[in-house]
Amino acid sequence: MPLAISMGAGSNAVPMNVATIQNTNGQAITLANKHKDRRDPKTWKGLKFAVPFEYSMHNFLLRYYVAEAGLNPDTDIQIRVVPPPEMVANLRAGNIDGYLGPDPFNQRAVFEEIGFIHLLTRELWNGHPCCAFGTSSEFIEKNPNTFAALVRSVLTASAMARDPKNRELIAKVIAPAQYLNQPETVLTQVLTGKFADGLGNIRTVPDRADFDPIPWQSMAVWMLTQMKRWGYVKGDIDYRRIAEKVFLLTDAKKRMKDLGQAVPDGAYPKFTIMGKVFDPVKPDDYVKSFAIAKMA
Repeated sequence: MPLAISMGAGSNAVPMNVATIQNTNGQAITLANKHKDRRDPKTWKGLKFAVPFEYSMHNFLLRYYVAEAGLNPDTDIQIRVVPPPEMVANLRAGNIDGYLGPDPFNQRAVFEEIGFIHLLTRELWNGHPCCAFGTSSEFIEKNPNTFAALVRSVLTASAMARDPKNRELIAKVIAPAQYLNQPETVLTQVLTGKFADGLGNIRTVPDRADFDPIPWQSMAVWMLTQMKRWGYVKGDIDYRRIAEKVFLLTDAKKRMKDLGQAVPDGAYPKFTIMGKVFDPVKPDDYVKSFAIAKMA
């Protein structure tokens, strides 16, 4: 969303920045129980799916996944925008067949016995960005001290949340109505990674949701390639310029170092997504490599 808003894609252009990634992984594809015999995405033609927003990792990962199965996400399935807290109710009502959404709403569907977890998105791209701490560039300029305090607090929270021994406590703290208003059991299953999948299995995936705050600029480049791939942005894109303007990697590393946190090297690491290596140095080659796309 910060990338799209900065570019004026789907909105008036407003300069935005990503200060940190709040969590990695933490998403899943959830299907209604009636589809337990349709685990092969090649059979999903005609199904209705929900995502939180057009310019979101959820939408891009769902599109990527079904396209790899040979389906065109623009013509073979329906994708609609539904706020995550409303996804479970829509699944129950039969308005959608499934969703690629953030946790805890995937686990909530299992808890309510109306859906099952088809796959965790970490199975598509382990370590992919999920939520982020973003704000307008104007806010940073006008409130530098407040912004610095916010970044420090998010980085400190990320370090605390990444430690597995703190996960059950976090679930207890954020479960009440004034926070997430979700059953503690649901949050504990998500955060500890020991969960029922709705298919009769108890799975153990400790990094189902993880907390790595580094706003890698190659993550931004990948998102931009998907905007280009599916026609959300037209024409040539200066990938590196946009990534470095929006994702405040250098600033994040400096603040992590100030807090005594380990700081990794680099800015543009490669990623493997569904077995395919993404090289951020060659974004246009990557976009052109897909059999199914909607490029202008």
